[in-house]
Amino acid sequence: MSRERVKRELPPVQEHIDKLRKVVEEGNYYGALQMYKSISARYVTAQRFSEALDILYSGACIELEHGLVNCGADLALLFVDTLVKAKSPCNDDTLDRIRCIFKLFPRVPVPPHLVDVSDDEDVQNLQESLGEARSRVENLTSFLRAAIKWSAEFGGPSTGYPELHAMLGDYLYTECPELDMVRISRHFVRAEDPEKFASMLINFMGRCYPGEDDLAIARAVLMYLSMGNMKDANFMMDEIKRQAETKNPELSESDLIQFISYLLETLQRDALPLFNMLRVKFKSCIDREPLLSELLDEIAERFYGVQRKNPLQGMFGDIFKVNESIYI
Repeated sequence: MSRERVKRELPPVQEHIDKLRKVVEEGNYYGALQMYKSISARYVTAQRFSEALDILYSGACIELEHGLVNCGADLALLFVDTLVKAKSPCNDDTLDRIRCIFKLFPRVPVPPHLVDVSDDEDVQNLQESLGEARSRVENLTSFLRAAIKWSAEFGGPSTGYPELHAMLGDYLYTECPELDMVRISRHFVRAEDPEKFASMLINFMGRCYPGEDDLAIARAVLMYLSMGNMKDANFMMDEIKRQAETKNPELSESDLIQFISYLLETLQRDALPLFNMLRVKFKSCIDREPLLSELLDEIAERFYGVQRKNPLQGMFGDIFKVNESIYI
C-alpha cells in the first residue's frame, strides 16, 4: 500500500482519541497501550506527524491520570521519539505538552527508612514501595532525558531547555529514594534558576549526614564555575551563607566553604599563582571528593587557559559536552 493511499484512508484523529479514551476508562489499560502504539505508528508511516503526536499525547495523559505510570511513560517517551522523527522545533506549544505530561507523573512521599519498620510484613511493604518509587523515577527520567535531547537538537540551548533540567532535577530530589546529589546538581546548574537550586541545597542541609552539606555546596558552586557562570556561582554562595547564618552557623567555619569563598574572589582577577596556591593549601578538603579536583581543572582551563594533562580523562567536563550532557 502506497504512502499516499495510507494518508487518504486514515480517519480523523479525534475518532481514535475518543475511542481509545473509552478503552482506558473501561479498564483495558494495556490493551489501550498497544492500540495507541499501533495506531500512532500508522500516522507516522503516513508522515502525518501532528496527528500521531495528538494520539500519543492524549494517551500518555490518560494513562497517567489513571495511575498507569509504566504505560503513560511508555507513550510519553514515544511522543518525544515522534517529535524527533518529525523534526518538530522546540517551541512553547510542544513544551506546554511536555509540562502537562510531567505534572501527571505521581509524587508519592518516600517511605520511612528500614530502621522504622518492625516486622517482616512491614519490610516487604517498604521494599515494594521503594521499588515503585525507583520505577517512577526511572520512567520520568527516561522521558525527560529524551525531551532534553530533543530540545537541544531542535532549536533550544545546546545543553537542552533549562526548564526541562529543572523539572528533572526537582523530581530526582523529591522522589528518588536514594539521593544522588551529583546527578541532581548537574541538572540544576543548567536550569538557570540558582534561587531554586540554593533553596534545595538549604533543604538538603537539614536532611543530610554530617559532612555532606559543605560538600554539596562546594560541588554546586564549582559546577557553575566550570561552565564559566560566575554570576550564579556567586549568587548561590551568597544566598546559602545568608540562610545558613541562622540555620547552620557552623557551615561558614568549614575549610571547604572557606576555600570556595577565597576561590570566588580569586577568579575575579588574573591570579593564576594565587589559584594554584589555594589548591595546595586546601588540598586535604578538596581531596574529599575526586570530582572537586576535576572541576578545578576545568575552571583553570576556562579562566586561565591551563590545559589539562589529559583532557580525555575529564569526568565532569566531558559530560557537559553537548552530545553527552543530555544522557545524565
